[in-house]
Amino acid sequence: MTLFEPGNALVQAAVDKAIAHGDELGVQVCAYHRGRCFIDVAAGSAEPDLSRPADHETLFNIWSVSKAITATLLHIQADRGLIDYDAPIAEYWPEFGASGKDGITVRHALMHRSGLPQMPEGMTPERLVDWDWMTSAIAALEPMAAPGEKPMYQALSFGWIIGELVRRTDPKARDVNTFLQEEVNRPLGIDSLWLGVPDSELPRIATMVDAMPPMSPETLPEIWEKVSPWAVRLLPDVFEDNRIRQAVIPGVGGIANARSAGRFFGMLANGGELGGVRILSAERVAGFAEPRIGGDEPDTVMFNQVMPISKAGFWLYAPEPITAAFRTPTAFGCPGVGGALGWADPGEDIAVSFCHNRLVLPATSDEDPFIPVAAAVREALAMLRETA
Repeated sequence: MTLFEPGNALVQAAVDKAIAHGDELGVQVCAYHRGRCFIDVAAGSAEPDLSRPADHETLFNIWSVSKAITATLLHIQADRGLIDYDAPIAEYWPEFGASGKDGITVRHALMHRSGLPQMPEGMTPERLVDWDWMTSAIAALEPMAAPGEKPMYQALSFGWIIGELVRRTDPKARDVNTFLQEEVNRPLGIDSLWLGVPDSELPRIATMVDAMPPMSPETLPEIWEKVSPWAVRLLPDVFEDNRIRQAVIPGVGGIANARSAGRFFGMLANGGELGGVRILSAERVAGFAEPRIGGDEPDTVMFNQVMPISKAGFWLYAPEPITAAFRTPTAFGCPGVGGALGWADPGEDIAVSFCHNRLVLPATSDEDPFIPVAAAVREALAMLRETA
């Protein structure tokens, strides 16, 4: 790995400042430009008591950044002619057509317009980690809205719907984590990106600190309890359970370090190819930042905010606050609970992965501790271009 040392020092200084101010605890930042890793920073602590440093090998929960990874796996199947975006999901997964869902297409699910944002009744951590139970229960659900009628963010259900489509269209019927390891990670030399972490890697995972505003079932809208039930809430007290860390939960369960996630997004920023290995066609990747149909409609799940989602299932740039770091309309990726981020920007020839363990929920980009770090990454890129 040959880093751009002046730029790396700039980003290191921005990360160190955020940690010194108490805005961050343990942090990793990795950035790629034209297929080359030019920024690779790790700093701070993997533990709240500062007993273990956060180094390059530390693993972090990446939460919904997993959605970008899972969507990419489905696009691989589309690239291979194994799935049609405009086909009904039930064409590949017949049981899914029950209860009036036969008109929901693959594209509806990618765009979070399936009308199926909710989780099954009676959720428990034990059921969350049971793939067969989850997919069977989701297949039996009645939709909350007609397909395509309105955006309803599939905070958790996205992972099982898209993940089961990948499994059903795979000639080997592999689960999505096995598919990821065999079809993406091994060819690209990615060694620390999982949708279900193995036993051997559990000690590497950083402990999370929840610095978000306190939440309780009573303070959340009724629809959110259906979409993300409190029993399986997206908080450390549930997701630090090793059963959940090791389960295939492809919407929110990813665990990685920034080096590996950065390489994954580096492939996307480089048009689907990295180091001579092509994962996706350039033509396919070129459409990933196209905004979804009805992109200016408020999302009834996400507190009536307009969500910047693409037709391909990725988040896009918006000035406030969650994807402000993307900065350009050619960027696509996904944010995660507490501030995790990963994105690719083919227009700028850059990909960035940000992993950390102090979870925050900034109300504006001015409150986001990663924005100055992202600005340092952009400054480092400008410096790199000047030397080219």
